[in-house]
Amino acid sequence: MDPAEKLTVYLVGGAVRDMLLGLEVKDRDWVVTGATPDEMLALGFRAVGRDFPVFLHPQTNEEYALARTERKVAPGYHGFQFNSDPSVTLEQDLMRRDLTINAMAMDGDGHVIDPCGGRKDLHYKMLRHVSTAFSEDPVRILRTARFAARFADLEFKVDLNTNGLMLHMVRAGEVNALVAERVWREVQSALTLDGFPRFIEVLRDCEALSVILPEVEALFGVPQSPQYHPEIDAGIHVMLAIQAAIDDDMGPREIFAVLTHDLGKALTPKQELPSHRGHEVAGIEPIRALCDRLRVPKDYRQLALIVCEFHLQVHRMDELKPSTVLRLIEAIDAFRNKQRLTEFIHCCRADLRGRKGKEQDPYLQGDKLMRCFRAAASVDAAEIAAGYRNQVAPAGDRIKESVRRARISAIKSVLRGANLQNG
Repeated sequence: MDPAEKLTVYLVGGAVRDMLLGLEVKDRDWVVTGATPDEMLALGFRAVGRDFPVFLHPQTNEEYALARTERKVAPGYHGFQFNSDPSVTLEQDLMRRDLTINAMAMDGDGHVIDPCGGRKDLHYKMLRHVSTAFSEDPVRILRTARFAARFADLEFKVDLNTNGLMLHMVRAGEVNALVAERVWREVQSALTLDGFPRFIEVLRDCEALSVILPEVEALFGVPQSPQYHPEIDAGIHVMLAIQAAIDDDMGPREIFAVLTHDLGKALTPKQELPSHRGHEVAGIEPIRALCDRLRVPKDYRQLALIVCEFHLQVHRMDELKPSTVLRLIEAIDAFRNKQRLTEFIHCCRADLRGRKGKEQDPYLQGDKLMRCFRAAASVDAAEIAAGYRNQVAPAGDRIKESVRRARISAIKSVLRGANLQNG
């Protein structure tokens, strides 16, 4: 027998929302009313909640939380006081949630309990806060932006009053207290969504982007040469490049690199605008600062730094010497990590296509770099080393130089062939 049948339980939150939207329900969360922790344990549920009573079903492993209320008593994510007494009602539990579309429940007969008007907001495609208690947790700003991104194809909008409340929270300094891990968790989750540009847009609308990702915010309003960037604004270019990356089904690590590839443009002296000479080097420190602040994983950081520093070199492949191409391949560490080279080229392609009128352009420079890599990788270092086997003196440096020359020769053949084709 299912132990949940002995309890008063309701399906809640995202599962109800997605069912009403006709979307696939991936995770189911349940609220239990009128029960105590001891009763849950006696039925075989396993306790997992640290701050409030949450239990895992003994068979399905789905989460069952005791209905609770919460009250802000101190700053920070953990500064809440929870009450999960059996007298807490379902409606009281729903009223503590962030957005109305997440504050619905469904009973065992399929009846929807909707004390906050979530169903109406689903109909009008509106993201609206449940109550002013929304302002007690600044993570909810990020969550609202993420939901806007998730439902971007459905054209959900943020309610004007909700945006006003978020703006007030930002100006009151609430966002400054966010814990880095919580911020990155929301950003990383948003990076997986096709509507990620909407995430950035919502954060900009309430001025939160200038606190959470100030390096990105600084790009908006920065002019670029119309000769290369008809869209002019550096921030708009980055958003177009991100959309190009999404259209090409790139992963979150690649999209993060595209997001940060032009941070150096915000540092260009005004007297040099709209030119951005050296922006690829200037952008390295802002990326490091951003990654340090949000504790961004190493693999995200490494790809972002490589794309920032070297993306212009790929665009100029037709001008590069074979030795320079080899140094580029080595800087990417492609001989040990071909996947990184592939991702790097993807990001450079998104940069090219993130310009008005270039959205569908082929990226021949990236194809050429990959052919050069394959030619260089085909050089048999072991065979070259075998030629030095009978020499008495150590030959390590000479072997290394011979391999290098062979790789340069292989790259030269690729470039020569490409030039002949172009001619």
